Amino acid sequence: EVQLQASGGGLVQTGGSLTLSCTASGFSFDIYAIGWFRQAPGKEREGVSCITSSRGPSDYADSVAGRFTISSDNAKNTVYLQMNSLRPEDTAVYYCAAVRDADPYFCTAYGAKWIAYDYYGQGTLVTVSS
Repeated sequence: EVQLQASGGGLVQTGGSLTLSCTASGFSFDIYAIGWFRQAPGKEREGVSCITSSRGPSDYADSVAGRFTISSDNAKNTVYLQMNSLRPEDTAVYYCAAVRDADPYFCTAYGAKWIAYDYYGQGTLVTVSS
């Protein structure tokens, strides 16, 4: 059974940093894409970032580009989202999602589409205080 565990959320002040982790189990961490999404209260879910195992281009939402960095550690079956210069508008529940057998350009083409993924983790809450 494939499971995704998102963690690392918390309360941080404006300008601070957090690193989220998405750890996969029951999942062959060889050819994959993992995406991060977020949903703020009263707002639609938004694709934040995406990474593929095949060294294709990662993808970032315009709202986080230059502040967030996605990376992976295949040995640990984990994808990270380093979030710097956090703003109150980054407050949301953050989710990770995974798909297997993703081609190198998955993130560019489908990275921000929730339904393009096969597996979903529970959310982790990020709260940025002003």
